Amino acid sequence: MASTNSSSITEGAKDIGDAPSPQQTPWWKRINLWWAGFSLRTKLLGITTLVVSLMMTGITFFTLNGIQRDAGMNDTRYARDLGLLLSGNVTELVANGQNREVANVSEKFWRSSRNLRYIFFTDPQGVIQLGIPVSATPSQVDTELLLTRKLQLPLELKQKPQFPLVRQHLTPQGQVTDVFVPMLWKGNYLGVLALGVTPNKKALANAALTKEVTVAVFISIWVLVILGAVFNALTITRPVKELVRGVREIATGNFKSRISIPMSGELGELLNGFNAMASQLEDYDNANIEELRAAQVKQQSLIATMADGAILMDPQGRIVLANPTARRLFRWEGRNLEGQELLNELPEILGNELHTPITSLLTNSTESNDIRCSLGEPDRTLRIFLQSVRDSTGETLKGVAITVQDLTREVELNAAQSRFISNVSHELRTPLFNIKSYVETVHDLGDQLSDEEKQEFLGVANEETDRLARLVNDVLDLSKLESGRSIQFESIDLRPAMEQTLRTYKLNAKDKQVQLDIDMDKALPKVLGNWDLLLQVLDNLVGNALKFSRTGGKLKLSAYMWPDICTAKPMEINSSGPHCALVSPLPRLRVEVADTGLGISVQDQQRIFERFYRVENAVHTETGTGLGLSIVRGIIEKHGGNIRMASELEVGTTFWFDLPLEQADADELMLLSERKSRLETMSELS
Repeated sequence: MASTNSSSITEGAKDIGDAPSPQQTPWWKRINLWWAGFSLRTKLLGITTLVVSLMMTGITFFTLNGIQRDAGMNDTRYARDLGLLLSGNVTELVANGQNREVANVSEKFWRSSRNLRYIFFTDPQGVIQLGIPVSATPSQVDTELLLTRKLQLPLELKQKPQFPLVRQHLTPQGQVTDVFVPMLWKGNYLGVLALGVTPNKKALANAALTKEVTVAVFISIWVLVILGAVFNALTITRPVKELVRGVREIATGNFKSRISIPMSGELGELLNGFNAMASQLEDYDNANIEELRAAQVKQQSLIATMADGAILMDPQGRIVLANPTARRLFRWEGRNLEGQELLNELPEILGNELHTPITSLLTNSTESNDIRCSLGEPDRTLRIFLQSVRDSTGETLKGVAITVQDLTREVELNAAQSRFISNVSHELRTPLFNIKSYVETVHDLGDQLSDEEKQEFLGVANEETDRLARLVNDVLDLSKLESGRSIQFESIDLRPAMEQTLRTYKLNAKDKQVQLDIDMDKALPKVLGNWDLLLQVLDNLVGNALKFSRTGGKLKLSAYMWPDICTAKPMEINSSGPHCALVSPLPRLRVEVADTGLGISVQDQQRIFERFYRVENAVHTETGTGLGLSIVRGIIEKHGGNIRMASELEVGTTFWFDLPLEQADADELMLLSERKSRLETMSELS
């Protein structure tokens, strides 16, 4: 326990010893700490007082110095004038040796001026010849026994004897101005006239009064400065301090800051201007926030509704944004991708393929890249476009924008189109070749052929012409359906159309020994539709059913109301055939075409209504363009319905569709048709 205390005391002593003492702190740091302890108002008051004090002290010093200098110059000028005046009166007398007249003139001059302290006349050696109030050196006595009175002349006078010399010195009785005037007569140096002049009492009194007034003014100004500093602290410092606080809050983004201090004058205008500026900034901020939110919502909506996938990365390769299409393409649904490395989230094969292009973009080696690759099971074809995003200067990389296009459907359509063109070309080439061959034979060997052979050749050419016409008509029909042209609907009795269709295929059915039946109540209502198009639907369906029927089979064409009676609760239905929906819509007329033919496999049923798809290519040997059922589906959708099927191999196939009754709204049917076409297009794109 004792050791613990001793160690803690030792550590505390080390800490105290490590802390710098006040004596070790530099003096400028101590001054800074001392100055930082004051408030803004105290600092402003102290600085203002110091500046004004220094200014007034300097002004007072220069004023007093100027007064003293002017007084000294006045005394000097007065003394010099007296010396020059006396020298001008006695120089000639001294030159002529008239000492008594010199003494008389000097005596009168002495008595006429109260400011003269002394008057001396010296010879060229500086020996005093005449002095007032002292006497001169006697010349009648033995000079060896007397002390010679000699005046110590300044050196400047000896160097320039032609100019008078003025100087001042202090005595126990006050300041005295000395004037030394060289006496020159006709170029001869006669000696020096020395005068001692005391200051003018009136001038001294004026100077003292001026000094006292100056000191009083100086003290008054000091008092005014102090009062002004106090007034400044009370009226200026507080508003300025509040203004600084408001500016700091504005700088931090708090545009609701206001200053509520009642002020007038320029400070009041400044505070009111600050409040007005803060109000405008608040309005601008609210408007900008709304605009940014609206723009953000639009951008997010645009990105979210894009048919292509969109991914945004930051400069470090992390995911910032991924729209729903991209999530669906890469199976990212329900995952939090923000902040994750993109290359780690992609499938391994695609990540390896994109590693080099993404690295080159992040290292500023390239600006963009376009890649096409295959992915997934089933196989999908993707086009990935990478573009760097930079700031307004184009120097700093802000991120990388990635656009992902699913070209699978396009590739499939191109392949289907190629197959279609190939099939159509083949179908066109075959009948054209047959027609040309038989017609050329009749043309070239007409005389050598019998009438029976000519009829046979022309019959083949006629059949091939019909075949060619059917192919062209199918292509034209499909083109019309896809062109979006409006269809004219009218009230139609469907029974004549069904009977006409069966009559058309009666001979073919007889050749294949297929029984044709029709099951339709004569009291069924009329439907709303297009006669020619519905006749084409029945023709295609019956023709296909007859084509794939076995010898001795049956083909039945039925029509009935659907739904007839429908309950409002679910029904137990185990089969996949026609059944009543839970909520019954307006009743329609249902048409069925059933056969006992070869049937269609499950794989073919999924694509049976696709354009260019031909079941016979994979199963049967019957010929066709692969457009019949696509045309049928387009016509039924134009009538606001859907065509469906049920089939089983070696059992048979049933196609059925619903038609609106004549009471239906034609505009509503067209709207429903456009909606179905749009949904079909979106499903194909997806």
